[in-house]
Amino acid sequence: MTPELQQRIENLIKQNKIMVFMKGNKLMPQCGFSNNVVQILNTLGVPFETIDVLSDADIRQGIKEFSAWPTIPQVYINGEFVGGSDILIELYQKGELQQMVEVALAS
Repeated sequence: MTPELQQRIENLIKQNKIMVFMKGNKLMPQCGFSNNVVQILNTLGVPFETIDVLSDADIRQGIKEFSAWPTIPQVYINGEFVGGSDILIELYQKGELQQMVEVALAS
């Protein structure tokens, strides 16, 4: 990954309390896993930003290298990598995701 791409990804993550790298966007998810993440975050009623990896090949590959996580979507809360769809579902069901976003939005 180029230093410029790494900086771009870092800036996106730092500038947004909740950042989702996904296929499509929050208004039109392009895969079921991305849709799951959007639905969970919408249910929580929290503000979040998305980046469409389908429209940016550099980001699509770069985010996988950045996180050392092979799949999309990828969710970052308060600058930290949380995981993908399955992990978000699990955290939501346990009630832990709500706490994570509350802490992030309060800071």
